Amino acid sequence: MSQMTTDQIARMAHETMRAYAQTIGEAPMPAWEEAPDWMVTSTKAAVEFRLANPHAPASAQHDQWMAERLGQGWRYGKVKDAQAKTHPSLVSYRRLSVAERRKDRLILAVIKALAK
Repeated sequence: MSQMTTDQIARMAHETMRAYAQTIGEAPMPAWEEAPDWMVTSTKAAVEFRLANPHAPASAQHDQWMAERLGQGWRYGKVKDAQAKTHPSLVSYRRLSVAERRKDRLILAVIKALAK
């Protein structure tokens, strides 16, 4: 099998996050084909970060995601709301819930497995 592209890895990472969110009872995420541009761009940025920093800890991945969100005007909020640009995970990595940390590690594993 030839090496997967960043876009292919991002699609798989997104669909993995979507399945995980559904499994733990979070609000449903749209399928990759229906995802808003900001979500697709964010997932691709996460893949690019991981490919460039394969040994970075999950906390660094979270920091990358958080910096991206804050740079786009998002802020902490108790509820994820794309219109209001609020998200409950805009906190330090150690303040994330266990479920969120698991999601981060799951995505790292998916990217690592597909980037080989």
